[in-house]
Amino acid sequence: MSGVTVESVAVCVVGGGPAGLMTGLLLARSGVEVLVLEKHPDFLRDFRGDTVHPSTLRAMDELGLAAEFLALPHVELPQLPMATASGPVIFADFRGLPGGFPFVAFMPQWDVLNFLAEAGRRYPGFRLIQEAEVTELIHEDDAVVGARVRTPDGPLEVLSRLVIAADGRNSIVRDDGLLEVAASAAPMDVLWFRVSKPDGERLPTVRSGNGFFIVCIDRGDYLQVAYMIPKGGFATIKTAGLAEFRAALAAIYPSLTEHLTGEIRTWDDVKPLDVRVDRLRRWYRPGLLAIGDAAHAMSPAGGVGINLAVQDAIAAARLLAPTLTTGARPNVAQLRAVQSRREFPMRVVQFAQLRLLSDLYPNAGRPGTDKPLLVRLLRRVPRLARLVARVIGLGIRPERVPPAADITGNVTALTKIREN
Repeated sequence: MSGVTVESVAVCVVGGGPAGLMTGLLLARSGVEVLVLEKHPDFLRDFRGDTVHPSTLRAMDELGLAAEFLALPHVELPQLPMATASGPVIFADFRGLPGGFPFVAFMPQWDVLNFLAEAGRRYPGFRLIQEAEVTELIHEDDAVVGARVRTPDGPLEVLSRLVIAADGRNSIVRDDGLLEVAASAAPMDVLWFRVSKPDGERLPTVRSGNGFFIVCIDRGDYLQVAYMIPKGGFATIKTAGLAEFRAALAAIYPSLTEHLTGEIRTWDDVKPLDVRVDRLRRWYRPGLLAIGDAAHAMSPAGGVGINLAVQDAIAAARLLAPTLTTGARPNVAQLRAVQSRREFPMRVVQFAQLRLLSDLYPNAGRPGTDKPLLVRLLRRVPRLARLVARVIGLGIRPERVPPAADITGNVTALTKIREN
């Protein structure tokens, strides 16, 4: 086709989020030539989550990057307190977790993604192209063999032995019906906005009450606020008016009253996020693997979606790199092994989000409760906060990054190939 640039790589990763960039970094570290395609020109989007869990910090440490990573501006929380109508309670206590990272780090995700991209570029096999939107996948018989991409420099055709879809809940593999969604639920929606911090007051990160659940993320000079609302409830809130919306927030956080009035001026200052919890029936087909939110969309509860995405990336790289470094294409059984490894942890977390945490959030049929079940359990059994921390912080079946000694030869070989 005239005017189309054609490139060949071992692996084409669609999506430059946590799953995509971590996969690209780990595969390149193993000596695999990988191209990551990100449709946006940068990573600066407010709605990205900020939580970096102990399991991700441990992965950074196993990569030899933890000290450099934690030199970036961040806030460390060894405990996650929650302010409730019946008094404060510790939602998660990370202090007893094994390893060197007994805390959750809050760091703007654009800093995390920029760090992963720069770490990836240290390896000869890693490339990231931004403003590169995948418009369709390329098929050969029943296999996926690449992707067609729209870029500012013109159309690009990427041919690869494996395409990894890490492009989120609106992944191309979902839009094109290549992989079927098996189950879906919608526990709530989120209104996402920023507001200046009140002088001399530290607001609780999590606050719940009758009819509301709010998370305030400290981003230095301002707060990023996630305000949970009943599913599909934004239209009702807009009908009631912006003044009533601000008044409802000010009743919860009186010290923010002046900032809310001055900074939430129009509905354009409030971003509604459509929350879904779902999963694909099958994460793969010949030449294609979905990971992260592309395979299993999560609610923002606990920030665990990011944790699961990183863990998926580690598992995929560990299980598939040995085949990819030989120049072969992973077969269906090897792709299935990634789903088999990661599906159980994902199902446990989704169960918790949809069942155990359900009465924390307002919904259309039940506006909320002053005494959610989980809060009552945490108050009655304080040690439960350590179990919550383990599930949130380390996850179920945590993954380990292979030692550098296992991959040095592959990287050296790839460097020589590229130099010649």
